[in-house]
Amino acid sequence: MLLRQLEPRTARTTAEVIKFALWPLAVMTVLNRVFIKAVNGFITDDFKPVYNASLAFLNHRPVYTANYDLVDPHYLYPPSGTLLIAPLALIDPEKSRWCFILLNAAAIILAWYLLLKLFKFTLSSMAAPILLLAMFSSETVINTLVFTNVNGCVLLAEVVFIMLLLTRRDLWAGAILGLSIAVKPTLAPLVLIAAARGQWKVFYTAIGVPLALTAIAWPLSADPDKFFTRTARYLSDPRDYFNSAIVGNAAYYGLPLWLTWGIRILMGVLVLISLWLLYRYYRDDELFFVATASGVLMTAEFLLNSLGQMYYSMMLFPLLMSVVLRNSVMRNWPAWLAVFGFMSYDKWLSDRWQGLGRNVEYLRITFGWGLLLIVIACVLGDRYLAARREGRLQFGIDPEWMRSPESPDAVVAAPHRVAADSAAHVDTADDDPIVNGRETEESELRGEPQASAVK
Repeated sequence: MLLRQLEPRTARTTAEVIKFALWPLAVMTVLNRVFIKAVNGFITDDFKPVYNASLAFLNHRPVYTANYDLVDPHYLYPPSGTLLIAPLALIDPEKSRWCFILLNAAAIILAWYLLLKLFKFTLSSMAAPILLLAMFSSETVINTLVFTNVNGCVLLAEVVFIMLLLTRRDLWAGAILGLSIAVKPTLAPLVLIAAARGQWKVFYTAIGVPLALTAIAWPLSADPDKFFTRTARYLSDPRDYFNSAIVGNAAYYGLPLWLTWGIRILMGVLVLISLWLLYRYYRDDELFFVATASGVLMTAEFLLNSLGQMYYSMMLFPLLMSVVLRNSVMRNWPAWLAVFGFMSYDKWLSDRWQGLGRNVEYLRITFGWGLLLIVIACVLGDRYLAARREGRLQFGIDPEWMRSPESPDAVVAAPHRVAADSAAHVDTADDDPIVNGRETEESELRGEPQASAVK
């Protein structure tokens, strides 16, 4: 069956042309990123301090000994994370690094597959090669593999958590989130989504798993208390290098404290407005609500916290994938201008315009995250104001054209129009090539089998 799929043949539809063109590009891009760029490495090496900390832990030596006055990568994981990653030091550093690269690459590919499944696409759809190529062309995936850090596994944990949350498997969802938090607390804000949905059992395992792992790691570590007395304090202090959060760039450019806090508060207000509108009007639209709310929370964390780095943007893939939803907040060009800012692998440093190039390169991530939050708040706010003006808030804030014909709200809001459209469809659909063409394109996009056109 696999060999038959690989058999060269001429494409007959637009969907096949796209798939035949993009699959080779996607596969070769993945191979290049994993086996060439990642193995070659870079000056920045996130794996070396992780390996050294794992080796120190296994030999019961102090782990949290980094000199935080230097700008080299530091070991920043808590004792629970040290316990989980300690097996990395059982083999020599080079082979251990290769294994860690493969682990993260596999995690990213599995997250890609689960994202397709989450949004009801198949491997035979056009979306499959498009998403795979986009992911492995992004800065966040490339530098995660090249710098060799754990973000690929964190992305997988996020996608699995979302899927388990949507299927109401609360304890397992919390366990996955707890494992992620035990290593790196990046996904911790996602517990707010579980709270908004009333899935309180998530908290049992999301809190219990890292606490249990910390309890196990504590007597096995030589200096576990140093994480809380030294490392946590370092993490809470904003630094002015390799930091795209508002406070990081504000410190680098010397902005006054009042202006820095003013920008943070303003962006925080936009985040609260977006979250309130999502909670008030989209809780029942589960996939849209969870994908969008997770993106808002993650972006807010990167932008408003004390530390935000560009490759954290990997956690926004569920939000970006939501563009396939009819009411997605990503269906506009400013949203994708923002995405370019924090996802593009391009460098804007210029030999001719050095000052301008440096500023664009250093600020594009911060501006990208900020613009994305502004776009989401404006899209949701505009829908709310339009719905209030038209007196249809009781039916939700999506415009009428966004609602599916089967939606009870749409039928109540416009019964005559729905009936008329249905009658027109019965009369003309069989003979309308445009209607049939749209159905065919949508099925091809999702990789669904087509019925024969021969009667």
